[in-house]
Amino acid sequence: MRLAEHRYRTVSGIRGPLLFLEDVLSARLGELVRITDPNGQSVEGEVLKINGSQVLVQVFGDTHGLDVGRTEVAFADTVKQAPLGQGCLGRVFDGSFRPRDDLPMFVPERWAPLTGRPINPVARAHPQEFIETGLSSLDVLNTLVRGQKLPVFSCAGLPAREITEQLLRQSRLPGEGEFVLVFVAIGLTHYDYHFYQQTLEGMQSRFVAFINLADDPVVERLLAPRLGLAVAEDLAFEEGMDVLVIMSDMTNYCDALREIATAREDLPGRRGYPGYMYSDLAALYERAGRIHDRPGSVTMLPVLTMPEDDITHPIPDLTGYITEGQIVLSRELHQKGVYPPVDILPSLSRLMQHGIGEGRTRGDHRELANRLYRGYAKGRDLRRLEAVVGRDGMLAEDREMLDFADGFEREFVHQGDDRRGIGESLDVAIGLLERFREVLP
Repeated sequence: MRLAEHRYRTVSGIRGPLLFLEDVLSARLGELVRITDPNGQSVEGEVLKINGSQVLVQVFGDTHGLDVGRTEVAFADTVKQAPLGQGCLGRVFDGSFRPRDDLPMFVPERWAPLTGRPINPVARAHPQEFIETGLSSLDVLNTLVRGQKLPVFSCAGLPAREITEQLLRQSRLPGEGEFVLVFVAIGLTHYDYHFYQQTLEGMQSRFVAFINLADDPVVERLLAPRLGLAVAEDLAFEEGMDVLVIMSDMTNYCDALREIATAREDLPGRRGYPGYMYSDLAALYERAGRIHDRPGSVTMLPVLTMPEDDITHPIPDLTGYITEGQIVLSRELHQKGVYPPVDILPSLSRLMQHGIGEGRTRGDHRELANRLYRGYAKGRDLRRLEAVVGRDGMLAEDREMLDFADGFEREFVHQGDDRRGIGESLDVAIGLLERFREVLP
């Protein structure tokens, strides 16, 4: 029965975070709805699917207390929007943009849809100028460039949380310009939240955080990244800031996507994930970039845990197709006590050459990186020979290359919790190459 304009009490089913309505006269995809339970408590939702007069609604919150016969759904004839403005700086919100820091909500200067405004490919400027992360393995060999999207592939048990915290604390943009971090945490435990909370408190107003906890409604895992990116785009392209978006853990996001797809009875793809997961991830990752003749940029560092340490799993596999490289963490290096345990050889930044070069750092950065790669790759390869014939059965030159590989991991990759500027990182690399200049011309 229709009660009033755009109001219905025709809920035919509730399945997880989804509501099924019948006899809806008019609705549009993405339309915002207000769902009121029999006790007068309200929660928002969004139209996901329309099939004739049948409508599927995704609930932004808990469905506890909703009743099939007495739940009222009001259609707002608008899409869900995010409140924007510089008032969000220095604040912590949950996955539905409610304050989590016990402060009142800021007064929005403007509103924008969660989907953002897609950048016209013709208006896109090429990523350039590196962002200094303070990690030698990234700054020297896998440079992060302003406007790039560069994921971090971790494995269960590796210190991805500590590396994420270090990136939050250390990242900066050399030179002039306002630099802001947007941190989106997806499916955090309370312990992990308190771990990050200490870092965020020391960052003052140069961040915005969206924290989705593991016991929050599953649909907020899908909302949080979109809210974070809406804020990042506003700060970048309206306020002229350079924004680095760190999202962790995207595996929790994809698992939430699979859970909701299962409730919708969508046809499953690889490993049970929906077939549209590629386009869904692309809709997030492709929001990074720069625009011609406009200040500001959105750079993205998504962090994900590879299930079963499998880089061919759909989550890292699809992420690798969309993004411009990857940073891979190594279980072997972690067991050796190397921190951060970045596996240099499978790691790659495809846009590195746009952020480095003669005059931007000391010396020829590209040639220096190539020499490090060549030496470390040869040393790693010789370790297999060492396992067969032993160190004493190898040539003196080969033993030198083994020493270089060990020194590279121990002195260059390993840096503990310390921050290294780009100059210091290059000095460590040059010093290492000088010691082995006879075998590394």
